[in-house]
Amino acid sequence: MERPQKTIKKAVSYSGIGIHSGKWVTVTISPAEANTGILFQRSDLKGSPLIPALVDYVVDTSRCTVIGKHGFYIGTIEHLCAALKAYQVDNVIVQVSDQELPIGDGSSHPFTELLDESGVEDQNEMVPVLKLKQPLYWSDDQQYMMALPYDGLRFSYSLHYHNSPLLQNQFASHLLSKEEFQKEIAPCRTFACIEEVKPLMVRGLIKGGSLENTVVVQDNAILNEGGTRFDNEMARHKVLDMIGDFCLAGIDFRAHILGHRTGHKANNYLANEVRKALKSEELQCLPT
Repeated sequence: MERPQKTIKKAVSYSGIGIHSGKWVTVTISPAEANTGILFQRSDLKGSPLIPALVDYVVDTSRCTVIGKHGFYIGTIEHLCAALKAYQVDNVIVQVSDQELPIGDGSSHPFTELLDESGVEDQNEMVPVLKLKQPLYWSDDQQYMMALPYDGLRFSYSLHYHNSPLLQNQFASHLLSKEEFQKEIAPCRTFACIEEVKPLMVRGLIKGGSLENTVVVQDNAILNEGGTRFDNEMARHKVLDMIGDFCLAGIDFRAHILGHRTGHKANNYLANEVRKALKSEELQCLPT
């Protein structure tokens, strides 16, 4: 099975605060030729160096997904990558004016708006759509993740925070499509418990974090005016992150990805395992 490769029709830009650095950042997404892939570019550095959006270049998953090469980095890429994956965009160059992307409202909505503004178009080259044939697993203590054979591309997540009644037993499951992503996943914001936020602020981190871009939970209350956008917004945001991190597999594939209490570390590990498994299967199917 295969489909035409896709890129965007015109360059589009968005500016905002970086959640970790607190700096004002501009991101510009531009069309790219077929077989280019998704490339991130530090436009603020000499030579405007490029980093492929692939699991091979992931250097940090502690607070977001960070890719790096030759000593330069770009972080918080997962929200844009999720939108690119949902829109099946294969080839773009993403120029960033600092070391992380703007956080916007903490969701993928600013990036779906950009892609809607630019439009997406088919290219002359084709891309294979591969189907996972064998289950893959990851576990660490009480965290679990698996990739199962499936006819579509579905992401499911089970959220359970022991210390927060509001973050216990949330579940989300979505069959990925552009329409499903736009309506049900893209609006879901990043979140944190107040107990997690305070130590980071003391350490001088999350300088751009606020109630404008993060859902903050304290005991049984949501501190944001208006509360949550969905009853299970936090589990849906975890699905959003999974989609963005699995974009870095660099392959269009069909599988059911399930996570329980997992984060970027598990996402990137299993995305790499899926990539290796599918590449191996693809090579076995090629004519000799």
